[in-house]
Amino acid sequence: MSMPLLLKGFEVEMYTGRPDGTVVGCAAEAARELEGFVTEPDHRNLEYVTAPDASYGTQLRRLLEPRRRLRAWLAPRGLTLLPGSTLSTGDSRRFERSDPDNPYHGYIEATYGTRVVTASVHINLGLTAMDQLFAALRLLRCEAALLLALSASSPFVDNRVSGAHSHRWLQFPLTPPQVPLFRDHSHYIAWVESQLAAGSMQNVRHLWTSVRPNGDDRPHDLNRVEIRICDLIADPAELLAVTAYAELRLQQLLRDPQRHDPLLASSLDLETLAALADANDHQAAQASLEAPLQHWRHGSTITPRDWLKQQLAELAPLAHELGLDSVLAPLEGILQHGNQAMRWLHRHSAGEAIAAIVASDAAALVAREEALG
Repeated sequence: MSMPLLLKGFEVEMYTGRPDGTVVGCAAEAARELEGFVTEPDHRNLEYVTAPDASYGTQLRRLLEPRRRLRAWLAPRGLTLLPGSTLSTGDSRRFERSDPDNPYHGYIEATYGTRVVTASVHINLGLTAMDQLFAALRLLRCEAALLLALSASSPFVDNRVSGAHSHRWLQFPLTPPQVPLFRDHSHYIAWVESQLAAGSMQNVRHLWTSVRPNGDDRPHDLNRVEIRICDLIADPAELLAVTAYAELRLQQLLRDPQRHDPLLASSLDLETLAALADANDHQAAQASLEAPLQHWRHGSTITPRDWLKQQLAELAPLAHELGLDSVLAPLEGILQHGNQAMRWLHRHSAGEAIAAIVASDAAALVAREEALG
């Protein structure tokens, strides 16, 4: 009998701007006037969250509905939603506060500046048994580079080529700089308490890493894993495909932890695996699908494209069993034609201006949402 699909939900951050690709902030005003939208410290991007549900069809509707309301609000102001995870057309020199009176926002600006002014998507997958949750954290942390490779969408910043496929991940201040692979829940609790005592985390939310535990009363009450490494995946169908891939890996783990939990299945110790995962994330940020990664099972070198092809072939029977074949299908296009960053760089190398690339994909995103709806 098939295992039930996991609860899932999304936190989606997007830039607002003009149809010509110029970033223009309006988050504070939008959040005041539209239900379900919240501000980030800089007002050039805003966030909405989908309620948890196991159904991919339901999540597609929940991803699209807030955007329809937001687009209707933006249109009279001459604004739209912009793809990409960095300030592709500028201006990263200046912080534009959404709430000047918020002391935490003041701390963020003073400590990190515009390094935090990025757009991304956080994928939450529900698990309530602590042994399963921490096994999932270990697996997703060791394979987070694959998710970044699929989602990379920030090759530009300030109207120039940054030199990386995910400039967002390279610029974002990982906090604390080193995070272990947690053995279990008690290890995580003790580690968080020590970071809070040392001041390396300001609060329980101040854990900015590729994958983290989440719940209503961290570090004690946990009910999901949160994948934070992905750049903005603006196309909802591609976002659901990446999510389905991550869920299928967790379904494999739940069925056979001896084979898929790095604590049990790797020849490397947890300290080595944590360093390997962080190095892989950095490599994936630089070159995404063509990056040289080290496999967590044995340390051998492999590209994300080859790693993903191998795993998708292995996952095919399980995807069919769980009815996820069609949801997973957009990954084939990404592997064949490249992620958004690779497609953008190809267009730029052919002579297309950065602002024109962003503008045309912003228009294409409107049409894509209408087609999906």
